[in-house]
Amino acid sequence: MIGRFWASKRGNFALATAVAMVPLMLAVAGAVDVIGTSDDAAQLQNSLDAAGLAVGTKYQPGMSAGDVRQLGLTIFAADMSAADTGEYSGAVDAFQATAGGDPSAYMISLSSSISRPAFVSGAPAWRAFRSAAIKVKPGAQACVLALDPHVDDAVDLQGSTNVAMKGCVIAANSDAADAVNRGGSAIVSAGCVSTVGGTSGIMPPNATLSCGAPLTNQYASFDPLANITPPAYGLCQSMPNGKTVTLSPGTYCDKTWSGKITLNPGIYVLRNVTIKPGGNGSLAGPGVTIFLMENSQLYVNANETVNLSPTTSGPYAGITIFQDRGNTQALTLNGGSGSMVSGFIYAPDAAITYAGNSDMNAQGSCLRLVGKTVKMTGNSAVKADCTAELGNREMYAGRMITLVK
Repeated sequence: MIGRFWASKRGNFALATAVAMVPLMLAVAGAVDVIGTSDDAAQLQNSLDAAGLAVGTKYQPGMSAGDVRQLGLTIFAADMSAADTGEYSGAVDAFQATAGGDPSAYMISLSSSISRPAFVSGAPAWRAFRSAAIKVKPGAQACVLALDPHVDDAVDLQGSTNVAMKGCVIAANSDAADAVNRGGSAIVSAGCVSTVGGTSGIMPPNATLSCGAPLTNQYASFDPLANITPPAYGLCQSMPNGKTVTLSPGTYCDKTWSGKITLNPGIYVLRNVTIKPGGNGSLAGPGVTIFLMENSQLYVNANETVNLSPTTSGPYAGITIFQDRGNTQALTLNGGSGSMVSGFIYAPDAAITYAGNSDMNAQGSCLRLVGKTVKMTGNSAVKADCTAELGNREMYAGRMITLVK
């Protein structure tokens, strides 16, 4: 019988076919694996791109590495949910996201991998690795920025205000329909207005913008001082008696400052201190940075005079007032005639009320207002070109996001 099988042409053909089918089946299995892995890789790339662009719209320089990864992972995981359970779990576990750079440009890098079981049982899994890179650049130079993401009237221009900000942008991160509001007889001229939401009352003849019309539905602006860390507390300095005092740099605690106050140049750290000059009082300090820590508060009324300018070198260059994050005390600068304030006034978790005067309007100052909300009354002029005065520290409105790869 065996002899007849070997002698049979049909037997020879069957054997040849069986032998030929082995590489053919392997080729088919390989093609299935290649096509499937290619589809998985495409989905992986699309999910990384989407996650990177989403991170780019929300990223702030002060974010921790964990916050950046979690922000990207939320979008990535949602996009990858169509993948098989095992592949999805592996891709999510492998997901990485980092961010870095400087105010001129930030780079966001993301990566992940996906493993697809081989068509042939026991064969090694097919693995694909993909990455994405997003560049985030700031927009135009800004002079006023409200950080609250949702509130109405985040930037509010009211009363007989005449605000002149040639070449500067007024920006709000609020998505409210009236994120920047102009009311009453207020007049504003600026380089532009940029908001995540919309605007109210920003139209001729009361509003003149070099960009023509407000830029609405924009990406959020960067917090310009997000990476600033206040100095460590020192020993509490004693406060001299009298209504006219001159203070030296240092840490001050649990006091109310009133009367005519002069600050020598340097860094001041205030803990539970209220600065309230009172009727006909004043606050003067050239070359100072004031840190309002814990529940410290600054309140300068209209019948008081305030003259403050920032240090121009060191880690706090350009910053005049820094109200610590978490301090929600309202910050009020309503200085009367003769007042002049320059530098960054920063209160990310508090409302800033600022009133200029005719002197400010005539001369202009290198002022930058950054608050949870910002309200401006009175006349003021703000200069855009302030590189030297602000120690090369700048603030921008909006952002441009580019998919690099």
